[in-house]
Amino acid sequence: MPQELDPGTSVFFNLSIDGESLGRFNECEGLSAQVEIEQRQEGGNNGFVWQLPTRVTFSNIRLTRPITPETAKVARWISSVQTGITRPTALIRALRADKSEVARWGLIDVLPVSWQGPSFNPASPAVATEILEITHHGFTD
Repeated sequence: MPQELDPGTSVFFNLSIDGESLGRFNECEGLSAQVEIEQRQEGGNNGFVWQLPTRVTFSNIRLTRPITPETAKVARWISSVQTGITRPTALIRALRADKSEVARWGLIDVLPVSWQGPSFNPASPAVATEILEITHHGFTD
């Protein structure tokens, strides 16, 4: 019998844009979707209300990590938006320490929304982190 992998193990997230890896991130927030519902009352049937889906919206995704040499890849991607907007696909993979995949999310029409670099303050030494926020138009599958 194969040994089950512990689902509580620590994971990291790898972000790829059109197949090019932007590196590993420690945190990933905002993988969510909301389906808006419209209620319609059926004539002559007072005990029933139709719940109809109207549109699906997706929240922005925030990825956080310590500053690494791969930060330059993020800067190049953000700078490329200035020279012409393309809406690439992205892939976020949740990986265990042994690089085995826990889950994956394909995203369509991805754009960077914001990037926040580290704050340097000698009075409160901490790990220099970056936060990348991206938006998308939905999941690929």
